[in-house]
Amino acid sequence: MTLQERMNQRILIYDGAMGTMLQAAGMKPGECPELWNLNHPDAVRKVHEAYLEAGSDLILTNTFGGSMLKLAEYGLQHQTAAINAAAANLARQAANLTNALAVGTVGPCGQFIQPFGPYTFEQVVESFVWQIQGLVDGGVDIINIETMADLAEMRAALIAAKEVTSLPVIAQMTFADRQRTVLGTDPLTAVSVMEALGADVVGANCSGGPEELLPVMEIMARKASRPLVVKPNAGLPKLVNGKTVFPASPEDMAQAALHFAQLGVRIIGGCCGNTPSHISAIRDALKGVSPVIPTMASVSRLSSRTSTLEVEFSGAPVIIGERINPTGKKKLAEELRAGHMTRVRQMAREQEAQGADLLDVNVGAAGVDEKTVLAKAVQAISGVVNCPLVLDTADPKVLEDILRVYPGKALVNSVTGEKESMQFLFPLIKRYGAAVIALAMDEGGIPEDAETKVRIAEKILAEADRYGIARDDIFIDCLVMTAAAKPEASRETLKAVQMVRERLQVRTVLGVSNISHGLPERDSLNSVFLAAALSHGLDMVIMDPGNTRMQETMAAWNVLAGNDRGAVKYIEKWAGKTAKTAVRGDQSEIDSELQLRQAILDGDRAGAADQAQSMIDKGENPLETVNQILIPALESVGELYEQGQYFLPQLLLAAEAAEGAFQVLKGHMASGETVHAGTVVLATVKGDIHDIGKNIVSILLENHGYRIVDLGKDVPKEIIAQSAVEEKADIIGLSALMTTTMLEMEKTIQYLKSQHVPSTIMVGGAVLTADFADAAGADAYGLDAQDAVRKASLLMKKKTP
Repeated sequence: MTLQERMNQRILIYDGAMGTMLQAAGMKPGECPELWNLNHPDAVRKVHEAYLEAGSDLILTNTFGGSMLKLAEYGLQHQTAAINAAAANLARQAANLTNALAVGTVGPCGQFIQPFGPYTFEQVVESFVWQIQGLVDGGVDIINIETMADLAEMRAALIAAKEVTSLPVIAQMTFADRQRTVLGTDPLTAVSVMEALGADVVGANCSGGPEELLPVMEIMARKASRPLVVKPNAGLPKLVNGKTVFPASPEDMAQAALHFAQLGVRIIGGCCGNTPSHISAIRDALKGVSPVIPTMASVSRLSSRTSTLEVEFSGAPVIIGERINPTGKKKLAEELRAGHMTRVRQMAREQEAQGADLLDVNVGAAGVDEKTVLAKAVQAISGVVNCPLVLDTADPKVLEDILRVYPGKALVNSVTGEKESMQFLFPLIKRYGAAVIALAMDEGGIPEDAETKVRIAEKILAEADRYGIARDDIFIDCLVMTAAAKPEASRETLKAVQMVRERLQVRTVLGVSNISHGLPERDSLNSVFLAAALSHGLDMVIMDPGNTRMQETMAAWNVLAGNDRGAVKYIEKWAGKTAKTAVRGDQSEIDSELQLRQAILDGDRAGAADQAQSMIDKGENPLETVNQILIPALESVGELYEQGQYFLPQLLLAAEAAEGAFQVLKGHMASGETVHAGTVVLATVKGDIHDIGKNIVSILLENHGYRIVDLGKDVPKEIIAQSAVEEKADIIGLSALMTTTMLEMEKTIQYLKSQHVPSTIMVGGAVLTADFADAAGADAYGLDAQDAVRKASLLMKKKTP
């Protein structure tokens, strides 16, 4: 039976932790688990067989770290195909014993994708292609992508899987605080993007344990249209009598499995710390429990990395901000030609604050390298706003390049009913999980009557269906002609909007300002036409969200249409209580100090450097600028992060911007002037080759004035002690991301104390807890990078007499 047929019959049981079992079989800390597929195949096979005996229906290959980039950390990148094929063959042999399914697992590559890490998107895709090809060659039935904290990396893995094979794909993200991944992705966004890219089963794994994943899965259960999967850790590990212990018992996991099953989760298993005993308990608990198959209402979703917009068929109309377009904007065009993004960021911020739900991004102008500049603009905008983007370019190659890397589900502007347009664009829309604005025009041009527009829309929908593109992902633009030329055309457009929604059951969009082209008092005509379009069922309006007249019309309409219950938002608007307002006007009119602070908040490295130089030119003291602007700005970013308004990407970009400004200021400091908050020696402990978290901590601490000595990963305790003494370190920061190296963390701390190293010790890592840090003898525990900055400051204050 296929995976889908099995899920329809009953809830399927995944297996448990491979690393936990191999460690019990003798795997040493720091060893490459995937190499055991070649060097100790019998041990790996026995793990599979133990889970089969416990009741697993799906057996995961021992390839969590089997991507080419991850294996390169052990010098094994050239054996990627062989290691994965061998692992797949071992799982295949075991699965055949009980008619289970062999599942090829793909974990993260260990570093973030640019701009937050060293790898390009294509490097990561290629790394996963090599791994997945090896798994397919070895005979797996399913590809399983798991423990992804970066939505961009999940997209890269899904794209790689679809390029290699037609096998079913299971996709799972891992979540941290506030039901968000470390890069800020929420469960709804994760579901939306994974489904859009063709994942057959979606869900979550790892995290802190079942209690942390329960609210995540509750959200996914309400929103997912595909079957759900969950694989929680057996809690976060603790240090008990010198041993690493996972707190959740088999009975605890079995009870959690029942809760997940009630939500409609169709595949349930265990991640870190789960043994065959846990899986056996889950199996017993789920005997006789029938799968819940939810029904989903029609909904259109568009996503950024951190936010998802749902466009309901009978909900409030959506605003697409239109201002990021160089047409008729000389200064913007000049900045784009120079590759500068300060004005683009400002426009994005303003429009979101003024109520835009989506932002159209168009950089097409004479002299602009659209391929480079559009990618740069999308990256810059994504760093300062949460709303999804509308990718607007007439160059098909540029569109494909940006669609491939966009970390969300974008809306493409636009396809037409012309055969060539549909044949090129629809495969891209499908392949990269986007939605599209479809213009009701074809080879015959723009029709004047409603019936012809609707027929073209029908043709577009039929062709889209042939490519497997859902109607929820298509927005029909019935096209607005200027009333000055053909006033009757406006009536036909309104008629077409109503017909498309009622006859075709498809959402509509219009760029309403075209109606007034060439006429005076354009705001008056635009707002009246907008009101008429809304009354005919318009779902999306492309407009300037800063236009007061248009916003007044939207606010009034939402009251009359019942979208603003009790007229709450309408009353707030007229009472002057509308949420966010943004400063508008030329950048040169804003005080340099505010511009520098804003550049850091926006993560605008070039802008921050320019404003730092501007302050030097005005005679400002560089050291005072660092202490009074740079550091307070970073502290503000930290506060926004703690409030859940900023996420890790904004933290990293702000740190980069501050570093850019600091380099300018540093060059003008007098001899002897320095910014020095303290010296920190950082290291990942012996046996642990993961350093993604440590690297983030390093960036943030450095930009808060600390001198950083980074010893790297897999560092012996003797080297850490020696370096701390030689560098006169105020703080030693230790990192461990693997359960197998938690004990090494404790040994390192005890060694440092036995050698009377005077530095205070701060620890952190995905598997660590505050309780573990206390038990191991650390002076502080950093929950995340921002918390590490705060804890470092507290440790330094304690050192001050």
